[in-house]
Amino acid sequence: METKHWQIDGAADLDQNPAIREAAALLREGHLVAFPTETVYGLGADATDPEAVASIYRAKGRPSDNPLIVHLADGQGVSEWVREIPESGRLLARRFWPGPLTLILPHRGNLAPQVTAGLPTVGVRVPSHPVALALLKNCGLPVAAPSANRSGKPSPTRAGHVWTDLGGRIDAILDGGVTGVGVESTVVDVTVNPPVLLRPGGVTLEMLREVVGEVRVDPGLREEGESPRSPGMKYRHYAPGGEMWVITGEGEAQVSRIQRMADEAMQSGKKTGILCTEEHASRYRADWIVVCGTRSRPDTIARELYGALRRFDEVGAQWIAAEGFPPRGVLHSVMNRLSKAAEGRVIDSGRD
Repeated sequence: METKHWQIDGAADLDQNPAIREAAALLREGHLVAFPTETVYGLGADATDPEAVASIYRAKGRPSDNPLIVHLADGQGVSEWVREIPESGRLLARRFWPGPLTLILPHRGNLAPQVTAGLPTVGVRVPSHPVALALLKNCGLPVAAPSANRSGKPSPTRAGHVWTDLGGRIDAILDGGVTGVGVESTVVDVTVNPPVLLRPGGVTLEMLREVVGEVRVDPGLREEGESPRSPGMKYRHYAPGGEMWVITGEGEAQVSRIQRMADEAMQSGKKTGILCTEEHASRYRADWIVVCGTRSRPDTIARELYGALRRFDEVGAQWIAAEGFPPRGVLHSVMNRLSKAAEGRVIDSGRD
């Protein structure tokens, strides 16, 4: 399959952009189009077309019991696809849409069954990226769109990442540059009271609680053996090819533990990488030191995380140690993704 790649000039009138209009036509015809959102690049298909949605799973190699998030052009269209929106959902939508928030709501049964994976609920969001919004407005459809990567790999924050994973497997890529948030949307189940955070993201737990008060955290985010209930969280995910470890803690204890582990890996003959922040980069020795933002700006860590993880695949790292962080604010989502990428191999340097 030939994959079209369109570079989008954000300064132009996006609603009339020929590439966006052609991409919208492809979606209406049942094809797959990758497009930027403010979180990561999504792989879109008509959410009402079973065959189009099935092609998402085939292109990604995604398990069929892993539901998809539906993207809409505006919040006014939600009622066409969901039966009701509880008050907590209305408050959160009013505050955070368009934006990186997905609400779990009871669906009407008029979406392709593969979108919901047999569940009575569906994840819905209104993205804020101008290219995404222009595409959604032009196609006039609810668009099912997981991250535009091969299943299990780090999500794409650049069009080049999409091309690496899915070039030749999908119909088109809209290139809108680097995404802003860098991690997937926050997912909140508002069908229960109080609401439950299923996946942390750019809208933090603290921000949610400012709007609706109590918000519980899904046990699958905190406890070993518990299965997460959010789209995109059930299986090994966000992972580079090499064996990865996450080392939490602070200051000298964290740096020393990471270096000791890296030394052991290098002595055993493994190509070794360290994922760290700017503050500690000069203190490490390894085959590759990949910097992921700065501790003074946690948003930079989230934004650069997936690109950093992909860098280790590009250089062929066989063993990776990553700095961990206190799970507060947007770093909650960073630690969630790092833990998934490391398949739970998380060590507290303060407990040596």
